[in-house]
Amino acid sequence: MLTWENAWDRFVPFLAFPPELRKIIYTTNAIESLNYQLRKIIKNRGHFPTDDAVIKLLWLAIRDIEDKRARQRQKEKGKPRDQRKAPARLVEGATVSGWKQALGALVLHYPDRLTHHIN
Repeated sequence: MLTWENAWDRFVPFLAFPPELRKIIYTTNAIESLNYQLRKIIKNRGHFPTDDAVIKLLWLAIRDIEDKRARQRQKEKGKPRDQRKAPARLVEGATVSGWKQALGALVLHYPDRLTHHIN
């Protein structure tokens, strides 16, 4: 069996999202990188006593990840853009096009989860 055939059951739900949202999901390397790092942290911790404990851990992890990236960017300061290897910002100042359309799609798909956060 081919790799894509083995992963088909996990891939099909992705197709249920509208194109605007799929584009944000598969084109945003910074989000993929952050998602991988956060999953790794949660997996290593296992069980959490409360939702607040998870949120606190994730927030601290995001701060640590961004601090590490900022140190890497600082080391490369002054180099031409084509010679820089440090990752872009994850939290503040990062720009990704298409978020308004993706957010609109998320609100339509999950109104009970997002509406009270947006208004």
